[in-house]
Amino acid sequence: MREAGVLKGVQARIDWRALGWEVEVSLRFTLDKTNPRAFDEFLSALRQVPEVTEIQSFLGSVDWRASVIARDMTHWQQVYRDRILTLPHIAELDALMLVATIKDSGELAL
Repeated sequence: MREAGVLKGVQARIDWRALGWEVEVSLRFTLDKTNPRAFDEFLSALRQVPEVTEIQSFLGSVDWRASVIARDMTHWQQVYRDRILTLPHIAELDALMLVATIKDSGELAL
């Protein structure tokens, strides 16, 4: 599978809660597309946020999704105010706080 390009690598999965990072938030961003550099400038700034663990781009009404972790609610509020709300070119922002993970698997019956 590795030679055929199906297996891209092996990863360790971190249990952030076991390390004291209790808050997980999924952020959905829609950008102000009137600036031709909006996507590049936003992505460059988002990559600089240390608490962002994943970034995805989309077609449709949402342009970007980011997973963010924080130690607790006080830390989350600080990250949100100081790092997320200051990102450039945000037209709309939606935050979804993770309550529970029901399934977290890359398994697929082939």
